[in-house]
Amino acid sequence: MYSDKAVQLILDDGTVFEGRSFGAEKANAGEVVFNTAMVGYPESLTDPSYLGQILVVTFPLVGNYGVPDNTFTNGISDFYESEKIQVNGLIISDYSHEYSHWNAKKSLGEWLKENDVPGIYGIDTRELTKILREKGSMKGKIVFKGADEIDFYDPNMDNQVALASCKEVITYGNGTKKVVLVDCGVKHNILRCLLKKGVTLIRVPWDYDFNQLEWDGLFISNGPGNPDFCEETVKNIRKAMEGDKPICGICMGNQLLSKAGGATIYKLKYGHRSHNQPVKMVDSTKCFITSQNHGFAVANASLGSDWEPLFINLNDGTNEGIKHKTKPFFSAQFHPEAASGPTDTSFLFDMFVEKL
Repeated sequence: MYSDKAVQLILDDGTVFEGRSFGAEKANAGEVVFNTAMVGYPESLTDPSYLGQILVVTFPLVGNYGVPDNTFTNGISDFYESEKIQVNGLIISDYSHEYSHWNAKKSLGEWLKENDVPGIYGIDTRELTKILREKGSMKGKIVFKGADEIDFYDPNMDNQVALASCKEVITYGNGTKKVVLVDCGVKHNILRCLLKKGVTLIRVPWDYDFNQLEWDGLFISNGPGNPDFCEETVKNIRKAMEGDKPICGICMGNQLLSKAGGATIYKLKYGHRSHNQPVKMVDSTKCFITSQNHGFAVANASLGSDWEPLFINLNDGTNEGIKHKTKPFFSAQFHPEAASGPTDTSFLFDMFVEKL
Protein backbone atom coordinates (compact mmCIF):
# COMPACT_ATOMS: atom_id res chain seq x y z
CA MET A 1 0.00 0.00 0.00
CA TYR A 2 1.38 3.39 -1.00
CA SER A 3 0.96 6.35 1.37
CA ASP A 4 1.29 9.16 -1.16
CA LYS A 5 0.46 12.66 0.05
CA ALA A 6 -3.02 14.10 -0.47
CA VAL A 7 -3.22 16.88 -3.06
CA GLN A 8 -5.96 18.92 -4.77
CA LEU A 9 -6.62 20.18 -8.28
CA ILE A 10 -8.74 23.36 -8.12
CA LEU A 11 -10.33 24.79 -11.27
CA ASP A 12 -11.10 28.48 -11.60
CA ASP A 13 -14.85 27.76 -11.51
CA GLY A 14 -14.42 26.45 -7.95
CA THR A 15 -14.48 22.73 -8.80
CA VAL A 16 -12.14 20.72 -6.56
CA PHE A 17 -10.70 17.26 -7.31
CA GLU A 18 -9.00 15.25 -4.55
CA GLY A 19 -6.06 13.02 -5.43
CA ARG A 20 -2.67 11.70 -4.39
CA SER A 21 0.77 13.05 -5.25
CA PHE A 22 3.29 10.99 -7.22
CA GLY A 23 5.49 13.84 -8.48
CA ALA A 24 7.16 16.83 -6.87
CA GLU A 25 5.39 18.09 -3.75
CA LYS A 26 5.12 21.58 -5.18
CA ALA A 27 2.12 23.83 -5.77
CA ASN A 28 1.77 24.98 -9.37
CA ALA A 29 -0.78 26.60 -11.67
CA GLY A 30 -1.55 26.77 -15.38
CA GLU A 31 -4.12 26.15 -18.10
CA VAL A 32 -5.75 22.73 -17.66
CA VAL A 33 -5.96 20.82 -20.97
CA PHE A 34 -6.58 17.18 -21.87
CA ASN A 35 -4.92 14.72 -24.25
CA THR A 36 -6.73 11.56 -25.42
CA ALA A 37 -3.62 9.62 -26.54
CA MET A 38 -3.22 6.11 -25.12
CA VAL A 39 0.60 6.18 -25.03
CA GLY A 40 3.48 8.62 -25.45
CA TYR A 41 3.64 10.39 -22.10
CA PRO A 42 7.47 10.85 -22.24
CA GLU A 43 7.11 12.68 -25.56
CA SER A 44 4.05 14.67 -24.50
CA LEU A 45 5.53 15.86 -21.21
CA THR A 46 8.66 17.14 -23.00
CA ASP A 47 6.73 18.81 -25.85
CA PRO A 48 7.38 22.59 -25.49
CA SER A 49 3.86 23.26 -26.84
CA TYR A 50 2.60 22.26 -23.34
CA LEU A 51 4.60 25.01 -21.60
CA GLY A 52 2.45 26.71 -18.99
CA GLN A 53 -0.21 24.00 -19.03
CA ILE A 54 -1.40 21.30 -16.64
CA LEU A 55 -1.89 18.16 -18.70
CA VAL A 56 -4.75 15.74 -18.10
CA VAL A 57 -4.21 12.29 -19.66
CA THR A 58 -7.57 10.67 -20.37
CA PHE A 59 -6.19 7.12 -20.79
CA PRO A 60 -6.75 5.59 -17.34
CA LEU A 61 -3.42 3.80 -16.72
CA VAL A 62 -0.22 5.85 -16.92
CA GLY A 63 3.37 5.08 -15.86
CA ASN A 64 3.43 1.35 -16.55
CA TYR A 65 6.35 1.57 -19.00
CA GLY A 66 8.44 4.11 -17.06
CA VAL A 67 10.64 6.64 -18.86
CA PRO A 68 13.90 6.32 -20.84
CA ASP A 69 17.29 7.85 -20.07
CA ASN A 70 17.84 11.54 -20.85
CA THR A 71 20.71 11.09 -23.33
CA PHE A 72 21.65 13.37 -26.21
CA THR A 73 23.35 12.94 -29.59
CA ASN A 74 24.81 16.09 -31.18
CA GLY A 75 22.68 18.26 -28.91
CA ILE A 76 19.40 16.49 -29.76
CA SER A 77 17.59 14.31 -27.24
CA ASP A 78 17.59 10.60 -28.13
CA PHE A 79 14.15 9.84 -26.68
CA TYR A 80 12.48 13.07 -25.60
CA GLU A 81 11.12 16.11 -27.44
CA SER A 82 13.14 18.74 -25.55
CA GLU A 83 15.71 19.08 -22.80
CA LYS A 84 13.25 18.85 -19.88
CA ILE A 85 9.64 18.30 -18.81
CA GLN A 86 7.63 21.28 -20.07
CA VAL A 87 4.22 20.86 -18.41
CA ASN A 88 3.34 22.65 -15.16
CA GLY A 89 1.66 19.53 -13.82
CA LEU A 90 0.30 16.09 -14.74
CA ILE A 91 -3.17 14.77 -13.86
CA ILE A 92 -4.01 11.06 -14.30
CA SER A 93 -6.51 8.49 -13.09
CA ASP A 94 -4.42 5.44 -12.14
CA TYR A 95 -0.65 5.58 -11.62
CA SER A 96 1.43 2.44 -12.03
CA HIS A 97 4.08 2.58 -9.31
CA GLU A 98 5.76 -0.41 -10.96
CA TYR A 99 7.06 -0.17 -14.53
CA SER A 100 8.52 -2.50 -17.16
CA HIS A 101 10.05 -1.64 -20.53
CA TRP A 102 13.29 -2.54 -22.31
CA ASN A 103 14.26 1.13 -22.52
CA ALA A 104 13.04 2.33 -19.10
CA LYS A 105 15.60 3.80 -16.67
CA LYS A 106 13.31 5.21 -13.99
CA SER A 107 9.67 5.61 -13.00
CA LEU A 108 7.44 8.43 -14.18
CA GLY A 109 7.15 9.66 -10.58
CA GLU A 110 10.92 9.77 -10.12
CA TRP A 111 11.27 11.72 -13.36
CA LEU A 112 8.62 14.26 -12.31
CA LYS A 113 10.37 14.78 -8.97
CA GLU A 114 13.75 15.28 -10.70
CA ASN A 115 12.17 18.00 -12.85
CA ASP A 116 10.27 19.59 -9.92
CA VAL A 117 6.89 18.96 -11.60
CA PRO A 118 3.83 17.92 -9.56
CA GLY A 119 1.72 14.92 -10.54
CA ILE A 120 -1.67 13.77 -9.23
CA TYR A 121 -3.32 10.38 -9.53
CA GLY A 122 -6.66 9.14 -8.25
CA ILE A 123 -8.54 11.85 -10.16
CA ASP A 124 -11.77 11.07 -12.05
CA THR A 125 -10.29 12.18 -15.37
CA ARG A 126 -13.49 11.32 -17.25
CA GLU A 127 -15.46 13.81 -15.16
CA LEU A 128 -12.66 16.38 -15.40
CA THR A 129 -12.51 16.01 -19.20
CA LYS A 130 -16.30 16.39 -19.46
CA ILE A 131 -16.03 19.69 -17.59
CA LEU A 132 -13.24 20.90 -19.89
CA ARG A 133 -15.21 19.90 -22.99
CA GLU A 134 -18.33 21.69 -21.79
CA LYS A 135 -16.70 24.83 -20.41
CA GLY A 136 -13.47 24.89 -22.44
CA SER A 137 -9.87 24.83 -21.23
CA MET A 138 -9.73 26.37 -17.76
CA LYS A 139 -7.22 27.81 -15.37
CA GLY A 140 -6.31 25.43 -12.58
CA LYS A 141 -3.89 24.99 -9.71
CA ILE A 142 -2.36 22.08 -7.85
CA VAL A 143 -2.23 22.71 -4.09
CA PHE A 144 -1.11 20.75 -1.02
CA LYS A 145 -1.93 23.05 1.91
CA GLY A 146 -4.99 25.02 0.85
CA ALA A 147 -6.78 26.96 -1.88
CA ASP A 148 -4.77 30.16 -1.21
CA GLU A 149 -1.39 28.41 -1.50
CA ILE A 150 -0.88 29.73 -5.03
CA ASP A 151 -2.73 32.01 -7.48
CA PHE A 152 -4.28 30.93 -10.78
CA TYR A 153 -2.14 31.52 -13.87
CA ASP A 154 -3.12 32.00 -17.54
CA PRO A 155 -0.13 31.17 -19.79
CA ASN A 156 -1.89 32.74 -22.78
CA MET A 157 -1.28 36.18 -21.25
CA ASP A 158 2.51 35.75 -21.50
CA ASN A 159 4.90 35.16 -24.39
CA GLN A 160 5.46 31.41 -23.97
CA VAL A 161 7.32 31.18 -27.30
CA ALA A 162 10.07 33.45 -25.98
CA LEU A 163 10.47 31.11 -22.98
CA ALA A 164 10.55 27.94 -25.10
CA SER A 165 12.81 29.14 -27.92
CA CYS A 166 16.58 28.67 -28.06
CA LYS A 167 18.62 31.71 -27.08
CA GLU A 168 21.33 31.51 -29.76
CA VAL A 169 21.89 30.20 -33.28
CA ILE A 170 22.64 26.45 -33.36
CA THR A 171 23.79 24.59 -36.49
CA TYR A 172 23.31 20.85 -37.15
CA GLY A 173 24.47 18.69 -40.06
CA ASN A 174 26.59 19.52 -43.10
CA GLY A 175 24.34 19.05 -46.12
CA THR A 176 24.57 21.12 -49.28
CA LYS A 177 21.10 22.61 -48.75
CA LYS A 178 20.68 25.03 -45.84
CA VAL A 179 17.40 25.20 -43.93
CA VAL A 180 16.72 27.90 -41.35
CA LEU A 181 14.45 26.60 -38.58
CA VAL A 182 12.72 29.29 -36.53
CA ASP A 183 12.56 27.79 -33.04
CA CYS A 184 9.23 28.71 -31.46
CA GLY A 185 9.54 25.73 -29.10
CA VAL A 186 10.61 23.02 -31.53
CA LYS A 187 10.06 19.31 -30.85
CA HIS A 188 13.32 17.43 -31.30
CA ASN A 189 11.80 14.92 -33.71
CA ILE A 190 11.31 17.78 -36.17
CA LEU A 191 15.07 18.30 -35.98
CA ARG A 192 15.65 14.56 -36.44
CA CYS A 193 13.28 14.31 -39.43
CA LEU A 194 14.89 17.24 -41.25
CA LEU A 195 18.43 16.04 -40.57
CA LYS A 196 17.53 12.61 -41.99
CA LYS A 197 16.92 14.42 -45.28
CA GLY A 198 20.61 15.42 -45.42
CA VAL A 199 20.27 19.17 -44.94
CA THR A 200 22.26 21.65 -42.90
CA LEU A 201 19.87 22.89 -40.22
CA ILE A 202 20.32 26.38 -38.77
CA ARG A 203 18.15 26.73 -35.65
CA VAL A 204 17.49 30.36 -34.72
CA PRO A 205 15.60 32.07 -31.86
CA TRP A 206 11.97 33.06 -32.42
CA ASP A 207 12.73 36.78 -32.92
CA TYR A 208 15.98 36.39 -34.88
CA ASP A 209 16.17 38.15 -38.27
CA PHE A 210 17.06 35.10 -40.37
CA ASN A 211 16.80 37.12 -43.58
CA GLN A 212 20.39 38.23 -42.99
CA LEU A 213 21.56 34.62 -43.45
CA GLU A 214 22.04 32.56 -46.60
CA TRP A 215 19.49 29.74 -46.80
CA ASP A 216 17.63 27.55 -49.27
CA GLY A 217 14.46 26.96 -47.23
CA LEU A 218 12.65 28.27 -44.17
CA PHE A 219 10.98 26.03 -41.57
CA ILE A 220 8.79 27.44 -38.79
CA SER A 221 8.38 25.14 -35.78
CA ASN A 222 5.64 24.33 -33.31
CA GLY A 223 5.45 26.20 -30.03
CA PRO A 224 3.33 27.07 -26.99
CA GLY A 225 0.84 29.77 -26.16
CA ASN A 226 -0.72 32.66 -28.01
CA PRO A 227 0.69 33.37 -31.51
CA ASP A 228 -0.23 37.06 -31.18
CA PHE A 229 2.95 37.53 -29.11
CA CYS A 230 5.08 36.61 -32.15
CA GLU A 231 4.75 39.77 -34.26
CA GLU A 232 8.53 39.94 -34.65
CA THR A 233 8.53 36.43 -36.13
CA VAL A 234 5.61 37.30 -38.43
CA LYS A 235 7.45 40.39 -39.66
CA ASN A 236 10.52 38.29 -40.55
CA ILE A 237 8.37 35.65 -42.27
CA ARG A 238 6.57 38.32 -44.26
CA LYS A 239 9.91 39.66 -45.48
CA ALA A 240 10.99 36.13 -46.51
CA MET A 241 7.71 35.72 -48.42
CA GLU A 242 8.76 38.50 -50.78
CA GLY A 243 11.07 35.91 -52.37
CA ASP A 244 10.36 32.47 -53.81
CA LYS A 245 12.33 30.17 -51.51
CA PRO A 246 10.34 27.28 -49.94
CA ILE A 247 8.66 27.93 -46.59
CA CYS A 248 7.06 25.28 -44.38
CA GLY A 249 5.43 25.50 -40.96
CA ILE A 250 4.18 23.04 -38.36
CA CYS A 251 1.54 23.79 -35.68
CA MET A 252 2.49 27.26 -34.38
CA GLY A 253 4.35 27.56 -37.70
CA ASN A 254 1.03 27.16 -39.52
CA GLN A 255 -0.48 29.98 -37.49
CA LEU A 256 2.48 32.32 -37.94
CA LEU A 257 2.71 31.69 -41.69
CA SER A 258 -1.04 32.37 -41.89
CA LYS A 259 -0.67 35.59 -39.92
CA ALA A 260 2.16 36.66 -42.24
CA GLY A 261 -0.23 36.04 -45.13
CA GLY A 262 -2.89 38.25 -43.55
CA ALA A 263 -5.10 35.65 -41.83
CA THR A 264 -6.48 35.85 -38.30
CA ILE A 265 -6.11 33.32 -35.45
CA TYR A 266 -8.66 32.40 -32.79
CA LYS A 267 -8.62 30.27 -29.63
CA LEU A 268 -10.34 26.90 -29.77
CA LYS A 269 -12.73 25.95 -26.97
CA TYR A 270 -10.56 23.07 -25.73
CA GLY A 271 -8.03 22.51 -28.52
CA HIS A 272 -6.85 19.39 -30.32
CA ARG A 273 -4.53 17.17 -28.30
CA SER A 274 -4.43 13.51 -29.33
CA HIS A 275 -3.09 10.88 -31.73
CA ASN A 276 -6.35 10.36 -33.58
CA GLN A 277 -7.38 13.60 -35.26
CA PRO A 278 -8.67 12.90 -38.82
CA VAL A 279 -7.73 15.46 -41.47
CA LYS A 280 -8.61 15.63 -45.15
CA MET A 281 -6.39 17.05 -47.86
CA VAL A 282 -8.47 19.69 -49.63
CA ASP A 283 -9.47 18.98 -53.27
CA SER A 284 -8.70 15.28 -52.85
CA THR A 285 -10.12 12.13 -51.29
CA LYS A 286 -7.05 11.58 -49.12
CA CYS A 287 -7.59 11.43 -45.36
CA PHE A 288 -4.97 11.00 -42.64
CA ILE A 289 -4.89 10.22 -38.92
CA THR A 290 -2.69 12.81 -37.21
CA SER A 291 -1.02 13.68 -33.92
CA GLN A 292 -1.96 17.15 -32.66
CA ASN A 293 -1.28 19.56 -29.83
CA HIS A 294 -2.67 23.07 -30.23
CA GLY A 295 -5.17 25.42 -28.64
CA PHE A 296 -5.43 28.05 -31.42
CA ALA A 297 -6.54 27.78 -35.04
CA VAL A 298 -6.47 29.73 -38.32
CA ALA A 299 -9.76 31.24 -39.47
CA ASN A 300 -10.25 29.76 -42.96
CA ALA A 301 -12.46 32.64 -44.07
CA SER A 302 -9.67 35.13 -43.28
CA LEU A 303 -7.16 33.63 -45.74
CA GLY A 304 -6.20 36.10 -48.48
CA SER A 305 -6.82 35.54 -52.19
CA ASP A 306 -3.28 34.16 -52.68
CA TRP A 307 -3.85 31.39 -50.12
CA GLU A 308 -6.08 28.38 -49.67
CA PRO A 309 -6.58 25.64 -47.05
CA LEU A 310 -4.38 22.57 -47.54
CA PHE A 311 -6.00 20.34 -44.87
CA ILE A 312 -9.29 20.43 -42.97
CA ASN A 313 -10.14 18.72 -39.66
CA LEU A 314 -12.92 16.20 -40.24
CA ASN A 315 -14.18 16.42 -36.65
CA ASP A 316 -14.94 20.14 -36.50
CA GLY A 317 -14.04 21.61 -39.90
CA THR A 318 -11.21 23.76 -38.55
CA ASN A 319 -8.10 24.61 -40.54
CA GLU A 320 -5.27 22.07 -40.49
CA GLY A 321 -2.89 23.67 -42.98
CA ILE A 322 -2.53 26.26 -45.73
CA LYS A 323 -0.72 26.64 -49.04
CA HIS A 324 0.12 29.53 -51.34
CA LYS A 325 -1.47 29.33 -54.78
CA THR A 326 1.70 30.19 -56.74
CA LYS A 327 4.71 30.12 -54.39
CA PRO A 328 6.27 27.11 -52.55
CA PHE A 329 4.80 28.04 -49.18
CA PHE A 330 2.74 25.53 -47.15
CA SER A 331 2.11 24.41 -43.59
CA ALA A 332 0.33 21.88 -41.38
CA GLN A 333 -1.46 22.48 -38.09
CA PHE A 334 -0.85 18.86 -37.02
CA HIS A 335 2.46 17.07 -36.34
CA PRO A 336 3.81 15.06 -39.31
CA GLU A 337 6.83 14.12 -37.19
CA ALA A 338 4.44 12.45 -34.67
CA ALA A 339 6.56 11.64 -31.57
CA SER A 340 4.38 10.34 -30.27
CA GLY A 341 1.62 9.33 -32.64
CA PRO A 342 0.97 8.18 -36.23
CA THR A 343 3.48 8.90 -39.00
CA ASP A 344 0.90 8.99 -41.82
CA THR A 345 1.88 12.50 -42.89
CA SER A 346 5.69 12.31 -42.72
CA PHE A 347 5.69 12.82 -46.50
CA LEU A 348 5.33 16.56 -45.79
CA PHE A 349 9.05 16.68 -44.94
CA ASP A 350 9.77 15.19 -48.38
CA MET A 351 7.49 17.79 -49.99
CA PHE A 352 9.49 20.54 -48.34
CA VAL A 353 12.98 19.18 -49.04
CA GLU A 354 12.13 18.41 -52.67
CA LYS A 355 11.36 22.10 -53.20
CA LEU A 356 14.78 23.26 -51.95
